[in-house]
Amino acid sequence: MKRTLIDLSHVVEHGMTTYPGLPAPEISDHLTRAASRDRYAPGTEFHIGRIAMVANTGTYLDTPAHRYADGFDLADLPLTAVADLTGVAIAATEQAIGPELLSGIDVEGAAVLFATGWDRHWRTDRYGGLRHPFLTAAAATRLVEAGATLVGIDSVNIDDTRGDERPAHSTLLAAGIPIVEHLTGLEQLVGRAFRFFAVPVKVRGMGTFPVRAFAACSLQGGTPARTLSHPTE
Repeated sequence: MKRTLIDLSHVVEHGMTTYPGLPAPEISDHLTRAASRDRYAPGTEFHIGRIAMVANTGTYLDTPAHRYADGFDLADLPLTAVADLTGVAIAATEQAIGPELLSGIDVEGAAVLFATGWDRHWRTDRYGGLRHPFLTAAAATRLVEAGATLVGIDSVNIDDTRGDERPAHSTLLAAGIPIVEHLTGLEQLVGRAFRFFAVPVKVRGMGTFPVRAFAACSLQGGTPARTLSHPTE
């Protein structure tokens, strides 16, 4: 069966802001093509880039070690938690996403992705504002109880950032459920069957890292992408 791959990740660029208050990535040359010509045979050249960034850059994944000192990190993250997962995309039009949105939906073993449409504000002041969509504590608890494997959102944070508590992070990561934030294009998946992938680099001692998140969808019997209606902003 033929499949199409849908990219769900933002591009990482020099100087961009992902999360308000965190430093932007610095992308530069370690070895330029011009300088490399002195090291190799005539006509042979290479480029080696350098990037300095915080782990929470672009579309990234949180492991339990991001929240808990004794939680597993990127090096111990099982591929079964981030690759070739049954995907469930749920359209969410309210700022506070509650457990009622999960009613009647089987999420056991699935990557559950909340399509809020907030990614349309990416790299604007509004994107990092306090009115972004988020998952309530009750919804996070329901996802754990229902056996979700991974949870993702196309917003600046899966938690409400108007306070200093982070119940969605705390509940999901305590249960060993990875979180992917800053996704994009999720409206293309609502109503469709797909497999989800979001694999980070295998780094010891780090709890968060950018991913190239994508969905694999069948070309047969697909449902056209939905246009989401959005809450008042």
